[in-house]
Amino acid sequence: MLLAMQEERQDRTTAEVWGRIAGAWAVAFAMLHFYWALGGSWGLSVSAGPLAEERPAWFVAVGLWGVGVLCLVGGGLGWLLAARPQPRGLAGRVVKALGWCVCAVLLVRGIAVEMLLLTGAAGQEVDVSPAQRLWTLVLWNPWFLVGGLLFGLAAREFGRAEGPSSGTA
Repeated sequence: MLLAMQEERQDRTTAEVWGRIAGAWAVAFAMLHFYWALGGSWGLSVSAGPLAEERPAWFVAVGLWGVGVLCLVGGGLGWLLAARPQPRGLAGRVVKALGWCVCAVLLVRGIAVEMLLLTGAAGQEVDVSPAQRLWTLVLWNPWFLVGGLLFGLAAREFGRAEGPSSGTA
């Protein structure tokens, strides 16, 4: 009994840690986009190329403010994955499913762009400078991959911390 309680506490603590780290990752990503939306330029030119210089309204609204807000929602999801007590029932299943969805989207995005840049499969019509390629391969895509792994670990540990079903004796 005591061992089972210690294991459950360990599972909850692990779930809280991964959920908090995933949430912090999302909030840090949001802050970077808000910095860019407010006129900051560090890193944006090698990430977004000509869009960074032109800053069309759609890019600022959707690509910077929109992504920033979406990342804040991800921060909220990280908080829910770390919540104590954890949401149960349908709410718990939705939180866990959203955690896995965010994991999948971030990993697929990171891997797909990495493969496009490494293989040149995007074609000649995509104008990517050597600085943009380096920035994307070394910093930007690994950032997406780390975020995907963090949300995956948080979702996995969230499920483990739910404990046995109510029908088990």
